[in-house]
Amino acid sequence: MASSPKAPADPIDARLVRKLADILTDTGLSEIEVEHGGLKIRVAKTLTAAPMQVAAPAPMAAHAAAPVHAAPAAAPAAEAPAPTRSGEVVKSPMVGTIYMQPQPDAPAFVKVGDTVTAGQTLMIVEAMKTMNPIPAPRAGRVVEILVEDAQPVEFGEPLIVIE
Repeated sequence: MASSPKAPADPIDARLVRKLADILTDTGLSEIEVEHGGLKIRVAKTLTAAPMQVAAPAPMAAHAAAPVHAAPAAAPAAEAPAPTRSGEVVKSPMVGTIYMQPQPDAPAFVKVGDTVTAGQTLMIVEAMKTMNPIPAPRAGRVVEILVEDAQPVEFGEPLIVIE
């Protein structure tokens, strides 16, 4: 009778879960899923930007501060202005940290008023120490940038508006 309460917990092997978590840490993956027989285990971790990654590019954001500082006030209400715009809102395809230029001393990929072509890199999202370019979905003009350099972003968060 004492073994009955343990029976529901037996199908999940704690050592397997720990081993999967170690694989996440070792490989830099954000999630892993394993299925064996009728048992399916998914282990995921939340990605956060390391303080050094956020702090290092911050001085560069200060150099281009004038137009960009207005964006944080709009970020919490980013979904409210987006529907009133006739342009297309480009959203983050992943969780990570936004960088507006390829390296700290380089000029920004785009700024408000720039004309862009389809596929042109608008900014970079760093996720798991990998730089992922965010391409323009179509040709147009950048009418609003909704994020700051070195800002952490979530999946689906509005980044930029193109008309």
